[in-house]
Amino acid sequence: MAKNKDDIIEVDGVITELLPNQFFRIELDNGHTVTAYTGGRMKKFRIRLVEADRVKVELSIYDVTKGRIIYRY
Repeated sequence: MAKNKDDIIEVDGVITELLPNQFFRIELDNGHTVTAYTGGRMKKFRIRLVEADRVKVELSIYDVTKGRIIYRY
């Protein structure tokens, strides 16, 4: 992921599919689909995610097909 805060896009979406190894397929509010993993405190405190959960995802401006889940609503 990007090191600079200017290189990060935060978007909201819904988990549509659970993939192996803590990966998730997420449909964003704008209609795009990305693959994301849990990161930071989500992984540290073992916050569980299931299908249809609303989440906030960080995307890099360099690769907008992959992201990191940073918050569950």
